[in-house]
Amino acid sequence: MTETLVLVVTGGVLFAAGTALLLARPLTRILLGAVLVGNGVNLLMLATSGAAGEAPLLYPGSDVTRMADPLPEAFVLTAIVITLALTSFLVTMAYRSWQLSGSDDVQDDTEDIRVVRRAEYAEERAAAPPRARRREMRRTFRARQARAEETAEESAGEDDPWQTILGRDE
Repeated sequence: MTETLVLVVTGGVLFAAGTALLLARPLTRILLGAVLVGNGVNLLMLATSGAAGEAPLLYPGSDVTRMADPLPEAFVLTAIVITLALTSFLVTMAYRSWQLSGSDDVQDDTEDIRVVRRAEYAEERAAAPPRARRREMRRTFRARQARAEETAEESAGEDDPWQTILGRDE
């Protein structure tokens, strides 16, 4: 009983540490977190697989109580292969990120920033009184007109920073 308890506690600690590492920014920590979570899940699967079951092939005189159930072991072997594949993929991503940027930090997604800014703008607009909203709508309309005129004058090959940050107004 104490062996099982030790395995459950060890698996839980590995799983918790791996989850904490998965939430970090550098890909190396994410890689270590994925490995720890995979190993923690394997330990938990083996520890909670229950009592020994009947083996598929029995020879005369074998003791059934000393045999392990092969199904949890097969699940763990499959999980080990999947964890190895995920680890090799993350190592490749971290190495490629290091080659391109000199850092393995995961960058913020520009689309996420755009969504957050639009949500903040919508909240500010909803909180404003109706008269202020009308004034702001006029200002926004004038700003859009000015941006459209500037965009028309600029060359077609250059990106508009407003469209990069806020996206197209449709």
